[in-house]
Amino acid sequence: MNEDRMFELASQLAVAKSRQDLPAALRLLHPEILLESPPLGTRAAGRAANERALARFFASFPDYEISLDGHASDGTTLVCWGVARMTMTGDRFGVVPNGRRAELPVFLQFTFADDLIAGERFFFDLAELCAQSGVSADAVRRTQFGARS
Repeated sequence: MNEDRMFELASQLAVAKSRQDLPAALRLLHPEILLESPPLGTRAAGRAANERALARFFASFPDYEISLDGHASDGTTLVCWGVARMTMTGDRFGVVPNGRRAELPVFLQFTFADDLIAGERFFFDLAELCAQSGVSADAVRRTQFGARS
């Protein structure tokens, strides 16, 4: 797959996620998709697990929006960078957020198979998200990582 097609798929996924359009996002994912978010300690393998993970993510960040401002590829992997805007809501993280929308630089790494996205790793600064959301990063880490935090 060439870099233009890789970025086209990543951009379509960004649009679908920014609309919280779960069916559109799932159509872009390979049946064996692996989605990882190291800052949150989450990992979802397969479409069904990704459907649950994305639904949970959209419930936690109902106004999630991402812009991809740049990208690079080595021919098999695409990396993108940009800005995510999102408001932490609910009690998923064991804290009470302030309701303000956070704006964070993000970095995403994609792999592909069968003209679909086969892997995504989503990186952002959890401490910055917590600071902008008015919550303790340590408390969120304890909720997400338990004894590993």
